[in-house]
Amino acid sequence: MAANDPWRAQLEAFGSFVRTQRQLAKLSLRELAELATVSNPYLSQIERGLHEPSIRVIKAIANALEISTETLLAQVGLVGDDDESGGRIHGATEAAISADPYLSDGQREALLAVYRSYVAESRSTIKRGKKTSATKKPAADGATEPAPEAEAEPS
Repeated sequence: MAANDPWRAQLEAFGSFVRTQRQLAKLSLRELAELATVSNPYLSQIERGLHEPSIRVIKAIANALEISTETLLAQVGLVGDDDESGGRIHGATEAAISADPYLSDGQREALLAVYRSYVAESRSTIKRGKKTSATKKPAADGATEPAPEAEAEPS
């Protein structure tokens, strides 16, 4: 039945992602359960795709793994803002790096660290850009000028 049930398949993929992230963080199931303040059996069921975690548990697992809650929410299919992502799946790059069998654990960790630093930098740049884009508009020569209230007449 799991093969025909897309939600079950999503839960299994989510559990696999959590397991991979836990292993990359070099945490045992017991250690992650303790950090996330959930029981070992419950976390084991999540990793095996047998239980649907609550938002609170997803947030606790994300904090314990030191990854963004949005990444885990995207893995379980609860977020994915197409306007900002351009149709991309949040967390897909991290999942791909984590699952690549040709990388050693050290290589995965290094790639994830570099990738996360680029993402953090881009997010802060985008946030700053959104705050200023409402009041300023780039001029043809590259300088920034106040945004006009109405469009200029065509020449």
